[in-house]
Amino acid sequence: MDETVSDRVRRVMEAASVSQAAFAERVRLTPDKLSKSLTGVRRFTSLDLALIAEAGDTTVDWLLTGRAPSQPSFAARTTDESVPERDKVDQVAQRYTAAYEVLELLGRLPKLPALPDVRTELALHIDQGRQLAEDAARGLAATGEWATGRETDALIAACAKAYGVDVAITALPDGVNGVTWQTDTFRLVLVSPSSVWTRQRFTLAHELGHILARDAQDPMVEKRIRPGRVKDLTEVRANAFASHLLMPAPEVEKRFTQVVAADGPLGRDAFARLVVEFKVSPSALAVRLGQLGLIDKDVRDRLRVLTAETCHLMAGAAAEFQRQLAWAEARQFPARIADQLFSGYTAGETTLRPLASLLGVEVDWLHDVLEPERKGAADAQASDLDAKDPVFTP
Repeated sequence: MDETVSDRVRRVMEAASVSQAAFAERVRLTPDKLSKSLTGVRRFTSLDLALIAEAGDTTVDWLLTGRAPSQPSFAARTTDESVPERDKVDQVAQRYTAAYEVLELLGRLPKLPALPDVRTELALHIDQGRQLAEDAARGLAATGEWATGRETDALIAACAKAYGVDVAITALPDGVNGVTWQTDTFRLVLVSPSSVWTRQRFTLAHELGHILARDAQDPMVEKRIRPGRVKDLTEVRANAFASHLLMPAPEVEKRFTQVVAADGPLGRDAFARLVVEFKVSPSALAVRLGQLGLIDKDVRDRLRVLTAETCHLMAGAAAEFQRQLAWAEARQFPARIADQLFSGYTAGETTLRPLASLLGVEVDWLHDVLEPERKGAADAQASDLDAKDPVFTP
């Protein structure tokens, strides 16, 4: 006989080792409502199930269907010959897949926009990546968030708006730069925090290329991305996509022409200003200028040894470099997914548990932040502020 929702709720109650009345109180139901729901007279609401799932340390999806939470299989390829520790990558990815499952059950999962077509009539994957970047750039620009040279957070916001790609900057196992996964219901990119923000920015664009090319139907774990040194054609395409998205030929050629017209042959100072403007590594920009035939090999090799920090100092943009660095090293979560989970909570459809799990914080801490009156935390917080913050009183 197939197990029902009520059967699985009873299993949760048995595991809790408390009376039915005590369990009802724990999940904020009257004993009568719980009894009626268990016997089928009354249907469990989405909030009931969320509270029961929280009490039983399980998921609403399991209560409804008996299915275990989505388990990503990372037997997929990596950009390195070694495979990262699967359990560690699984644990990170499951925080996000669990959030998607909750939103799907609540009917709050955002609809995925259409992706641009991959021009498969182009025989070379490099050309496919270039054309895909040109098509994608138009979609990203249409959001009003993104234009060449905008900061990385603008690119992330445009990815979500234009193509439904959720991006998180989160701790990944050592050596893993990114994880990419797309299904019929979500598109997810995880990128590791980094002290080299230009590399992180290229990694993000590279992962977006995989999403738009439909490469990540199975989860992809990226270790070290090495433009120009990979043989896998999908990696070649993703690298070409990233290069053309961040350094589109028309804009690079236009700015190069303007700089040369103003300053003469490209020198270190002028090159540094271009690095700051396009927000890429000096190595990436020097190679791009060489690919476009704008500089010769000797100039390319002389410029590519500079660092992004040096270029920003030369251009008088040290503060901008530090701002980008601080942002790249900080954890960032997918804003629109968090917004939907919080909206579900305020609408009484679920608990704070899915949001706390996504953010990687304790449920009680989140409750105290959002509802400080529950334990008189508001007074305590005000007292702390009075004690710690200097206030001028005339």
